[in-house]
Amino acid sequence: MATVVALHAHPDDECIFTGGTLAKLAAQGHRVVLVVATDGMMHGDDEPHPSVRLDELAEAATALGVSEVHWLGYADSGHGRDLHPDPCGRVRLAQAGVDEPAGKLAKILDEQAAELLIGYDAAGGYGHRDHLAVHAIARRAAGTSGVRLVEATAPRERVVRALAAAARLRLIGDGDAAAARTWFTPADQVTHRIDVRRFVTLKQRALAAHRTEIAKTGRMAQMMRLLLRLPAWAIAPVAGTEYFHEPAAQVRSDRLL
Repeated sequence: MATVVALHAHPDDECIFTGGTLAKLAAQGHRVVLVVATDGMMHGDDEPHPSVRLDELAEAATALGVSEVHWLGYADSGHGRDLHPDPCGRVRLAQAGVDEPAGKLAKILDEQAAELLIGYDAAGGYGHRDHLAVHAIARRAAGTSGVRLVEATAPRERVVRALAAAARLRLIGDGDAAAARTWFTPADQVTHRIDVRRFVTLKQRALAAHRTEIAKTGRMAQMMRLLLRLPAWAIAPVAGTEYFHEPAAQVRSDRLL
């Protein structure tokens, strides 16, 4: 059995992008280690205690069968043009560069004797600056450690079609749908399609642990609440397959290991 290390930008990303795959790998007997680059906190006055989201992450990881959770020590970089200093003095991930966080990740890979590292695609999924940072960090650490790398993604064309339909229903703006044309990975570059339909219920259970995010306003929180309300069979057509791009892969596969 192998040790798999999954690097994510924020708590809750592990459920949305790879939750079924992590649960499936754990169920198959592989050892799964989750690393989160940031604690997901902007550390403003209106936020809960900084440890809350990491506590929620630990709960979600347990639901997925993850063996260990590590935080690289950075703060969420947030959205928008401005990157304000963190009130608690933490370095925001977008300000950390690549060398230091990649060195921290490489140390974890070596200590865990990891055989597989999961990062993010070159688009950072939907382009969040912390997700772009995770892409660069994972690539650097994999190169340093010699660990096989796969990158969580989705078929770009499928995302574009889904968001175009949502825009027609006025669930999102036309600008959001247009932006998706640069998100994720073209379908012909997706190398692994993992069937996780049996693990959708576990994905929901893990997602439910992220109560801080679920309670927020905004489209992402609304989507999370919807995913939790629907039965697993109803969201399986959307959430029952997870996708990966392996830079060094020569063949397509329905398995990571």
